Amino acid sequence: MQVIAKRTLREFWLRHPAAEVPLKLWYARAVRARWKRPSDLRAQFGATVDFVAGNRAIFDIGGNKYRLVVKIDYQVGLVLVRFVGSHAAYDRIDAKTV
Repeated sequence: MQVIAKRTLREFWLRHPAAEVPLKLWYARAVRARWKRPSDLRAQFGATVDFVAGNRAIFDIGGNKYRLVVKIDYQVGLVLVRFVGSHAAYDRIDAKTV
C-alpha cells in the first residue's frame, strides 16, 4: 500500500517519542501490505483495528496509548493518514468524518 502522510506520523512521534517505534512498525507493515478489503486488515492486525464508515480504519497503537485513523482506497492501494493522537485526543474527534 502507498501510505500518504508519513510526515504526519513523524511529526507526532517527534512530539511523543514513545509512539515512534509502534508507528514505525505499523508503517512498515502497511507499506508491504496489499489490502483488498477490510477483512485483510483484520487478518493482519486482529483486534487492534476497527472500522467505521467511509473506508476508515482505526488502529490501536502502542498498547492502545495512541490511535491512528486512516482512510483506505482498496482499489488503488492508497492509505491516507487522517488522524494520529493520544487516546484522549481521539475521544474528541469523529473518526467517521476526520
